[in-house]
Amino acid sequence: MAATMMVTMIVLLLLGFPMMIPLIIAAFIGFYASFNGIDKMDFMVQQFMAGIRPASLIAVPMFILAADIMTRGQSANRLIDLVMKFIGHMKGGLAVSTATACTLFGAVSGSTQATVVAVGSPLRPRMLKAGYKDSFVLALIVNASDIAFLIPPSIGMIIYGVVSNTSIAELFIAGIGPGLMILLFFTIYSVIYATVMGVPTEPKASWKERAVAVRDAVWPLGFPVIIVGGIYGGVFSPTEAAAACVLYAVILEFIVFRSLSAPDIYAIAKSTGLITAVVFILVGAGAAFSWVISFAQVPQAMLGAVGITEMGPIGVLVVISVAFFIGCMFVDPIVVILVLVPIFAPVVKSVGLDPVLVGIIITLQVAIGSATPPFGCDIFTAIAIFKRPYLDVVRGTPPFVLMLLLSSVLLIVFPQIALFLRDLAFR
Repeated sequence: MAATMMVTMIVLLLLGFPMMIPLIIAAFIGFYASFNGIDKMDFMVQQFMAGIRPASLIAVPMFILAADIMTRGQSANRLIDLVMKFIGHMKGGLAVSTATACTLFGAVSGSTQATVVAVGSPLRPRMLKAGYKDSFVLALIVNASDIAFLIPPSIGMIIYGVVSNTSIAELFIAGIGPGLMILLFFTIYSVIYATVMGVPTEPKASWKERAVAVRDAVWPLGFPVIIVGGIYGGVFSPTEAAAACVLYAVILEFIVFRSLSAPDIYAIAKSTGLITAVVFILVGAGAAFSWVISFAQVPQAMLGAVGITEMGPIGVLVVISVAFFIGCMFVDPIVVILVLVPIFAPVVKSVGLDPVLVGIIITLQVAIGSATPPFGCDIFTAIAIFKRPYLDVVRGTPPFVLMLLLSSVLLIVFPQIALFLRDLAFR
């Protein structure tokens, strides 16, 4: 049965069907082959509904809506301008500013695709004009945007928390350290690249210009304060923080900045609704698929074949990292989380690994895979946004992937990179 399900999914993917179709059909094949004497369709629908029932998932459309409002408004440009005024004049400052802006906007939106659009659209032309190669620029934008998957809020962390029954608040706080570590690596590489390639520096901003940039960015910087400060201070749950972000975004863009007006509401709602629908269909289908393979004891067979049940904590983390990295090179990150987390859950529990640490490592691997050829989803977002060929987008990615893989190794060897702030906040 498992072989039939996998072959069906692969064939349908190769035929060009969107990921939700192979997942649903494979799940139905599993239900049909596993049960007799019951209404298989009704039972499958029940599993679909069970997958999207957790209240924590309410945060997903909320963060998507907040990100959409901010992307269409002025928040992104104000954050970018703040970063540029303070570090744009340094050697490699424009590249460092791009990576930093991706990190800041990730702390606002939680979406890698939104970060590619919001930060990449205005900064790519400036970097090209400054003398950076397009291959470097595209790779930097695509990979730096993946820091948004680690810096809270993170939609990937929410999905993992729901599937694994792990505290989303603890995951959010634990993601900050690894996100900043990756930003540091990208900063060092950007400075070295600009020095070797002889890229000229930007004019240095005056303190008056910096003061204006700080004043303009004060309101957008309220988002991470609401999310991290609210959760850390016990004021909000992650779901409540998401709702507060939507309200704050509406007040900011519609009333304070007046960058959006009533006619924009329909376009924002439509865009958010479409993205949310896709996410929730994937979540429901993934839950049904995971239930089938768990019932058929596929995870036990696969893990037994690999020999993971005899490994220690480090070995288990390495296998998890490899599995999620490879999976996200080919399939949507949400689907990979939904399918693989239940498979590894028994082993994670048996070896005594901290589920928060596992969640951060999985989120990092998802972020790496999302920007890695052949089918990383952020690559295709960049192709659509920047109108560049596939090979142009992926040509400059190897150094960034190596830095991300180094981050994974450091996180496995030194787990306190992720757990220090979690322990400080919740222990």
